[in-house]
Amino acid sequence: MAKVELKQPVVEEISAGIKDAQSVVLVDYRGLTVEQDTQLRKSLREAGVTYKVYKNTMMNFAFKGTQFEGLSEYLEGPSAMAYSTEDATAPARVLAQFAKTADKLEIKAGVVEGTVYDAKGMAAIANIPSRDVLISKLLGSLQSPITNFARVMNQLAEKGGAAACEAAAPAEEAPAAE
Repeated sequence: MAKVELKQPVVEEISAGIKDAQSVVLVDYRGLTVEQDTQLRKSLREAGVTYKVYKNTMMNFAFKGTQFEGLSEYLEGPSAMAYSTEDATAPARVLAQFAKTADKLEIKAGVVEGTVYDAKGMAAIANIPSRDVLISKLLGSLQSPITNFARVMNQLAEKGGAAACEAAAPAEEAPAAE
């Protein structure tokens, strides 16, 4: 069996994995202990991120002709790939959080929704909250005016309703007219 026939399934596996990915992040994992690597994989799995170590040449072949082709220039030295099909910022966020405790882990570059970012760009993306957090903040800001309106209406009802407020308003205006 030729070498190409052995490598083709690996390239197809990578291509299938990144086909629907919203983001791909490349990291240099040199120097991580087995315990750290296990913890990193667990954190990524819990966030819905796939993390795999492939040969650079295999990733390079899989990236050709895709939105991730810009990552080819960062494929030097040992590289691992983290990608997500659900949350575009999850790989960068989890990897950056883990890199704070494991200084050997280095983010090389990444592609988020078709745009290539270097290590500094990925650090900025890592600070973006997840989609669920952003939606909950939006709903909280939308709910706030409604809650305030309900509170005012409740206070009006406790004071006797709108009729009591209307009766109090002309009474206040009458002395001012004199």
